[in-house]
Amino acid sequence: MSDTPFAATVTHLGPAFDLLANYHPGGFFFERSGVGVSGSGVAAAIESEPGAERILRLSKMTADALAGVRFHPDGPPPVAVGAIAFDDDSPATAMIPARAAIRRSPGETWQVDVTAAGLAPPDAPRDRWTGRELPHAAFDEMQLRADPDPDDYAAAVEMATRRIRARELRKVVLARTLIVDAERELDPKQLLWRLRAVDPDCYAFATPPFGRAPGAVLVGATPEMLVRKSGREISATPLAGSAQRFGDSVRDRASAATLFGSEKDREEHEVVVEDVAHVLSAFCDDLVHPHEPELLGTANVWHLATPFQGKLHDGDVGVLDLVAALHPTAAVCGTPREGAREALAELEPIDRGTYAGPVGWVDANGDGEWAIALRCAEITGKTARLFAGAGIVADSVPEAEVDETERKFRALLDALRWG
Repeated sequence: MSDTPFAATVTHLGPAFDLLANYHPGGFFFERSGVGVSGSGVAAAIESEPGAERILRLSKMTADALAGVRFHPDGPPPVAVGAIAFDDDSPATAMIPARAAIRRSPGETWQVDVTAAGLAPPDAPRDRWTGRELPHAAFDEMQLRADPDPDDYAAAVEMATRRIRARELRKVVLARTLIVDAERELDPKQLLWRLRAVDPDCYAFATPPFGRAPGAVLVGATPEMLVRKSGREISATPLAGSAQRFGDSVRDRASAATLFGSEKDREEHEVVVEDVAHVLSAFCDDLVHPHEPELLGTANVWHLATPFQGKLHDGDVGVLDLVAALHPTAAVCGTPREGAREALAELEPIDRGTYAGPVGWVDANGDGEWAIALRCAEITGKTARLFAGAGIVADSVPEAEVDETERKFRALLDALRWG
């Protein structure tokens, strides 16, 4: 951030204000159940150099940048938003939006404009947002290209299970992509509208992905909270283990029951819970979580979930400090962490970019909320690259893991018809 002093101007917006009205491609959107942040324009860009400490450095740089913005104590503090690339060899980036619409609780929405001190905020237009009534036709098979193809992905799963059985690893998460030639300009805002409408309990998000083509936008709806901080209170809800949902209630309940009783999925989930508990216990008093996982249902998938609650030893720890300690969790990388990273470098031919990285916001008090960028598509003009992954453990069956990623693709392919 420059040495120019900045000031925040705060306006109270009505309870019916739609955060999506403040979003334009190139900006930032992050919302779950109507609560979140939508940003447009850039008051300050923040970038930490690559390396193992990049998110910790970003935390300090972001805190310093937000401390340089004057704001009224009766209004909400200014925020920085960001999507952080998965790999440590990429910088960690965030920005302070020139205009942010912030809703921290239902019915309380604020506009925060950050400008050079003494300047009035710009009179930026907003859309009246209603969404599209009719979808486009389903994509033809000729418009879809898997990368890697299902056979190559299955072979990678088989190699991973051999390493796990040899006790080189306990779990690794392998991802693949599906490239869509839409033959029309895709509209990230329309896609956001559809994703939010289908699954309001997921985090709908949109952000420019680091290091990609100019104009690219990462859009998705993720069910997984990485960490939330408010004062000294923190929470996290790691997920691992999944099963298909069905429109028929009997089949749907049976699918959920099978997932809950699956030794393979329980093992996959236990690895993630142990990882999160180990990390957060270093920061917290009274860290608690249920001994049994819970079933969490999205529109298309059942998940095993374990909610954590805790109280920080040190109230000065910011949410990005927690993000730095948690990322990458066993839910998106594997365990042991370094061994899983090495396996990904060998077995996963794709560049994840921001997929499976942290996405969210932090305010001037160090509070904030971050999710993991899953169930997402990287959109560039007429092309969308969809990402999906599966957790691999000793009992994983390659064909079943291929099917899991295909199910995740299908849900996003359907949403893209509205994009």
